Amino acid sequence: MKLRSSYVCQQCGYETPQWYGRCPQCGEWNSLVETVKDVGRQVTGDRRQVGPHAKPQKLSEVRHIEKNRLKSGFGEFDRVVGGGIVPGSVTLLAGDPGIGKSTLLLHVLAHIGGLYVSGEESTEQVKLRAKRLGIGGENIAILAETNTEAIIGAISADTESGIMNHEENKKNHNSLFTIPNSLVVIDSIQTLSTGDLAGMAGSVGQIRRSAELLIQTAKEQGISILIIGHVTKEGAIAGPKVLEHMVDTVLYLEGERFANARILRTLKNRFGPIEEVGIFEMRDSGLTEVSNPSALFLQDRVKNVPGSAVTVIMEGTRPMLVEIQALVVPSQLAMPRRVGNGVEYNRLQLIVAILQKRLNIPLGSFDIFVNVSGGLRIEEPAADLAIALAIISSFRNKPIDAKIAVFGELGLLGEVRSIGSEERRIKEAKRLGFDTSLSPKTARNLKQASDQFLG
Repeated sequence: MKLRSSYVCQQCGYETPQWYGRCPQCGEWNSLVETVKDVGRQVTGDRRQVGPHAKPQKLSEVRHIEKNRLKSGFGEFDRVVGGGIVPGSVTLLAGDPGIGKSTLLLHVLAHIGGLYVSGEESTEQVKLRAKRLGIGGENIAILAETNTEAIIGAISADTESGIMNHEENKKNHNSLFTIPNSLVVIDSIQTLSTGDLAGMAGSVGQIRRSAELLIQTAKEQGISILIIGHVTKEGAIAGPKVLEHMVDTVLYLEGERFANARILRTLKNRFGPIEEVGIFEMRDSGLTEVSNPSALFLQDRVKNVPGSAVTVIMEGTRPMLVEIQALVVPSQLAMPRRVGNGVEYNRLQLIVAILQKRLNIPLGSFDIFVNVSGGLRIEEPAADLAIALAIISSFRNKPIDAKIAVFGELGLLGEVRSIGSEERRIKEAKRLGFDTSLSPKTARNLKQASDQFLG
């Protein structure tokens, strides 16, 4: 056995043969942790079989997995993951604290059945949350553990033993209740640690090694694992970037913490499209799926008020109507404020510059606030025209007709550029009672759109 010692940064993963007080790559202090590696063989705990044991198989003979997908009980969740959870797959779910990640996966686990591994809460705390959600948990086993090897051992033991009947449990009071682990939820990957490394839980090395062991177990035993991951203050998934490459699917649950709407997005999916999104609503009894998201985002809309415009955006393959609100007031500051909630700041600055240049609207001495109702965040440029008209409406104090849906991308020359899925947007708008649509087909430039609907 030949051992080699190296130092690995627990923030960025930088590896060096000697210790530094400050990481040369990311600049963090005291983040290098000594890690011992066995050069002569594979890392301890790696049970993969290589060499003559690995046999190729014809692609045509590989069994079809579509019929074997696990249904979560949420049509919106199944839509996002491509029709259901694939056996043997590993899915990473990330999102802001308190957004509903654990609640969503507890609902999914209650429908399918499996093992819930809690590294952040005790079994009693999970029971209280399940009771609040109306989940009895007869088909859920719970394990409060943070050691990765112990978790893998529990998964393997449960898979082999299956369900112990009630009479056997009565005879052997020391035996553990086990169920077939077709699905395992890990809450969360940042709390796990493995004995192979010396770093603390949540470090780059621990996250990467724990994920590697869990993925290996999922592939070997054909069970599906859903992993909850934390996010940084910037909103990125915490841990090494390689974590996202290792798993099969990466989901992101977003929404305003104090609003009801929740949006589940796919950032990566090896078994389905990444364009689909799922819409949920947070209630006292947990998350419920929303079949008509447009009605949810427009339910509190106030009609015939200056500064309000309704736009049609595409979330995946689904058109949705949302309200854009704008407020333009005289500024008391030397540099007026531009605040966008749910709108990218640079995009808002660009639209304001186009209004000033192409329509000669003196916005240089006004504070401008733009908000997307319902806590939704808009990224596609199809909402440009609605944002511009909402700002003009507030500046001129003239309301936009409540039955008009506005969508279109703005160019730097003030032209309204065409966008995709126009017919689907118009059809969805008419379905909800918006008889008129202001789109690239009805207005060629911003001045024409403004004159036509705001005078």
